[in-house]
Amino acid sequence: MDTLKVAELCFPQLTNNSCKKPSQKNFENIFIYVLLSCICFLTVILNLLVIISISHFRQLHTPSNLFLRSLALSDFLVGLVVMPVRMLLTESCWFFGSFMCGLCNYISFVITSASVGNMVLISADRYVAICEPLTYPNKVTQSRVQVCVGLCWACSALYNGVILRDHLQNPDKYNLCHGECVILIDFLTGAFDLIITFFGPVSAIVFMYMRVFVVAVSQARAMRSHVAAVGLKGSAPASAQRSERKAATAVGVVVMVFVFSFCPYYYPSFAGKDLLSSEVVSNLVIWLFYLNSCLNPMIYAFFYPWFRKSLKYIVTLQILQSDSCHFNIL
Repeated sequence: MDTLKVAELCFPQLTNNSCKKPSQKNFENIFIYVLLSCICFLTVILNLLVIISISHFRQLHTPSNLFLRSLALSDFLVGLVVMPVRMLLTESCWFFGSFMCGLCNYISFVITSASVGNMVLISADRYVAICEPLTYPNKVTQSRVQVCVGLCWACSALYNGVILRDHLQNPDKYNLCHGECVILIDFLTGAFDLIITFFGPVSAIVFMYMRVFVVAVSQARAMRSHVAAVGLKGSAPASAQRSERKAATAVGVVVMVFVFSFCPYYYPSFAGKDLLSSEVVSNLVIWLFYLNSCLNPMIYAFFYPWFRKSLKYIVTLQILQSDSCHFNIL
């Protein structure tokens, strides 16, 4: 009986302070594991395709697409680094020590925060492009975009270093036994993080996209009136309606997916509770939080015709041709 108990421990040599190994996987656990693996794989592949497309084809080297590539990079790292670590924490013991526990949690927070920051930058880019089209080329340049992207990642690293300073200094602080990697966000820190990482970005995105929607609708109506004035009444309503639908769809999809993915993660802060990542419910909402990185390339890239065209060149291996970077994508 004693031998059986020792064999069930993560660290059999530490019989008094070792976590127990997770129970044997049943069919339900295997199904969840396979599902999460598919989400992880899909996140990596979709965002990698976006990165390759924007980096390879010369016509896509625009300031706007630099924001999109930065978002794809952060979401790619979520699928490549953050999701596998989360799966490891959920399915087995943690064998990599306290230092790696703190480092992996810190990297996970940095990457996900950078993804949120990149979404705000993309919203700002679209806001300036639609609402101030005449000044857009002067305001949004390659050098300024590179600075903004660099600041986004640097601020994410600095901000999460402050948020997780106690955890980085003492990674074992909240671990109850060896073989566990737990991070605890207290109420005050969670409330501050709620404002900086949730309320701030959501408010900015909603405001900018609503302005984009209003301007797009106004432009569509003006175009309809202009076309009607010159006697081409047949095509004007359909064109205006398409513009309005596109604007409404962009606002609805971006805002709803962002809020839907992030709200459950910040619910403990709303309710005045601590968020403990070792709990089953917390793991569920964290994976929903990560799912946004899988949906981002579908929202920001699959809606662009150039991505579908570049995807065709990549899948058919035409991208390997020597002059493929000069292909007509737009």
